[in-house]
Amino acid sequence: MSTGKTVAIIGAGPVGLAAAAHVMERGMTPVVLESGPEAGHAIRQWRHVQLFSPWEYNVDRAAERLLAPTGWNSPDPQVYPTGSELLEQYLVPLATRTALKDVIRISSRVTAVSRAGFDKAKTKGREAAPFEIRYQNGKGPETLRAEAVIDTSGTWASPNPAGANGLPAIGEREAQAQIAYGMPDVLGKDRLRYAGKTVAVLGAGHSAIGTLTDLTTLASQVPGTRPIWLLRGNDPAKAFGGGANDKLAARGELGAHFASLVTSGQVQVEAGFAVSAIVTVDGQLRIATSSACCARKIVVDELVVATGFRPDLSFLSEIRLRLDPAIEAPMALAPLIDPNEHSCGTVRPHGARELQQDDRGFYLAGIKAYGRAPTFLMITGYEQVRSIAADIAGDKEAAERVELDLPETGVCTRGGVEGGAGASSCCGGPAPASASACCS
Repeated sequence: MSTGKTVAIIGAGPVGLAAAAHVMERGMTPVVLESGPEAGHAIRQWRHVQLFSPWEYNVDRAAERLLAPTGWNSPDPQVYPTGSELLEQYLVPLATRTALKDVIRISSRVTAVSRAGFDKAKTKGREAAPFEIRYQNGKGPETLRAEAVIDTSGTWASPNPAGANGLPAIGEREAQAQIAYGMPDVLGKDRLRYAGKTVAVLGAGHSAIGTLTDLTTLASQVPGTRPIWLLRGNDPAKAFGGGANDKLAARGELGAHFASLVTSGQVQVEAGFAVSAIVTVDGQLRIATSSACCARKIVVDELVVATGFRPDLSFLSEIRLRLDPAIEAPMALAPLIDPNEHSCGTVRPHGARELQQDDRGFYLAGIKAYGRAPTFLMITGYEQVRSIAADIAGDKEAAERVELDLPETGVCTRGGVEGGAGASSCCGGPAPASASACCS
């Protein structure tokens, strides 16, 4: 087995740091390039949010082994942490008190990756060439060469726009001052922004229903606060999840609680609302399904766009990628997570074989590997990078081995047919090669 390799890891979030821990355990040298000023930069933007998975699913094993000699105390495995607690009790100690502190380069934004001396079109001798990673920091442009690259840069910096066609709605950019993306801290630092306002939330995932739930709490505290749910689809119930059947209790409880808010009328529902145009009129936003005068429209003070995220592939234009054209996930993984086929939040464990790209030694991992698919568990990313590190080190047996048992969501939609716990349908259809694609 080959060791002594340098492995570039893009992103110092939970999965990136786990990748570095596994690479280091394998006797290789990780170099972690983080665009933000600190490790876990993206999580710092949603530190108020409680995770749906308890600590037992949020701590990587190799990272835990690195932390053990520092006197680190493992959190209660059954407790559900907030983003802030994930940082303070796990990621910050991992990044600052272990050997990883010497391999993380902060404020280092990757701008391009290629094969040294090879453009994308040149093949002969390509696999023998190291990767060349260009990045920008306070000193200016820098270059790093590595035998392998693991891109765990996530999707947080690339939110999907409000437009139903995947493009920004007409007027969306001009209305940016009254639009937030993701999950703002409605009950905390952003409270004054939303208190007493009419607020539309666009989206059907956990970020959307979490924000709407917080807005109903704010409405009970501040008169005049009015939450409106803009839903592109026509069936609000699809957002309620598996309830008591969800093995991640916090996720099931959120869906059940939100269903009660909708049923009681505390959240105004505008289903089948495909946003096309946004216009600022007298300090308010007029959101419409088209620019025509007869279009369906609502008028609000603020808009929260919680329609998910997409991967930034711009700096990988010279890398030979094999991605699903719709989901933008690796071709072997896409059938397991395609939201057109199923809504299951539990995808069977997968690793290097599914995530390896055509440029041998380059891997996508973490939520970026899911492309535009909406549901991802941190522990899935940990299993990905464990397998990838083994693959880079030449331990093919460990790379193929599955070392993870994932919790089920309690709901699965396949081919438009929904089943609860015990449904016989298999989420994701047949996987490439001989791998099973069943969620369970």
